[in-house]
Amino acid sequence: MQIAQALQTWWQQQTWQELTGFTTGLLCVYLAAKNIIWNWPLAIISVCFYAYIFFEKHLFADAGLQIYLLIMNVYGWYHWSKKSPTDNLAPVVKINGRQTWVAIFSIAAVTVFLGSVLRYTSASYPYLDSFCAACSVVAQVLLARKVLENWLIWTFVNIIYVGIYIFKDLHITALMYAIYIPIVISGYLDWKKEVK
Repeated sequence: MQIAQALQTWWQQQTWQELTGFTTGLLCVYLAAKNIIWNWPLAIISVCFYAYIFFEKHLFADAGLQIYLLIMNVYGWYHWSKKSPTDNLAPVVKINGRQTWVAIFSIAAVTVFLGSVLRYTSASYPYLDSFCAACSVVAQVLLARKVLENWLIWTFVNIIYVGIYIFKDLHITALMYAIYIPIVISGYLDWKKEVK
């Protein structure tokens, strides 16, 4: 009986914004992993809700990330709709050496810069939040360009995000990121079969 009451109390504390972001976020990642273009409009809805949620929770790097993701989701939708002569959609490709080094440098530089700026604000976890945001920026670029290894970065950063969101009392969002982990691993395995 106490468990049911505790669950009911917990459920009543959830916001419709987080529930909407959760639902559209799960659907968009699932569809992206299945290489279905309709992931992009759902991603657009999800990031709009999460921009608000993260700002309210003082996760400023994540809130800013959502604005970036909004732009990248529009770009991803456009890029995925471009057809190659032999495929219905743009092909999946592997990361090259130059892209790897650019990704590593970008993540390091953004983490140090943004974390240094955010530590003078009321931001929660300025460097960790900045690191996760930087990883997400790189992963989103790779996802939009249909680079296979985007799923490896998403797996790594989603594990970290689960902990952050638990500590910030965003339990549904933490659950969403936990559910993302097997979905993105599945996406990696499915996309690996399609690499050109």
